[in-house]
Amino acid sequence: MPKQLLDKKEIDRTLTRISHEIIEKNKGTEGLCLVGIQRGGVHLAQRIARKIGETEGVEIPVGSLDISFYRDDIRIRKKQPTVSRTEIPCGVDDKKIILVDDVFFTGRSIRAAMDAIMDMGRPALVQLAILVDRGHRELPIRADYAGKNVPTSKAERVEVLLKEDGYEDGVVLLQPGEDVP
Repeated sequence: MPKQLLDKKEIDRTLTRISHEIIEKNKGTEGLCLVGIQRGGVHLAQRIARKIGETEGVEIPVGSLDISFYRDDIRIRKKQPTVSRTEIPCGVDDKKIILVDDVFFTGRSIRAAMDAIMDMGRPALVQLAILVDRGHRELPIRADYAGKNVPTSKAERVEVLLKEDGYEDGVVLLQPGEDVP
């Protein structure tokens, strides 16, 4: 039976906190653009942007980023990646880009996302917001905004389930061989 790490209310509270932290650290919303890493990061970026908009009375641009061809394991994967859409509604030059992802693990996906963003231009800065940090970093990357730190073994999996994907909002810890309920 998967262990519940966050429920719907906890996810909502966490995203509210992250939204306020983004506003505080950036001294407002000037030049902000949230970019969700496909898939779960896109939904979370949209939710954070809505919360910032409700607090500040502004509309924050939200984009989606596919990192499939920037991953360092593309040549060794058995299965070719499913490519999703990259769509950023504003240029990245001189913007404060907030990368958003659901689970932070080794850091390799974030490195790929930064490479993809840099290929599009030169942002003023790049920050990272994540819902769950499960540890096991392989690269010297850290999150600027982290929802929950969850110590895990490398064999365990953390799954973020969102209503946008047809689930009830929640975050679960799965043991080897377990699947999403």
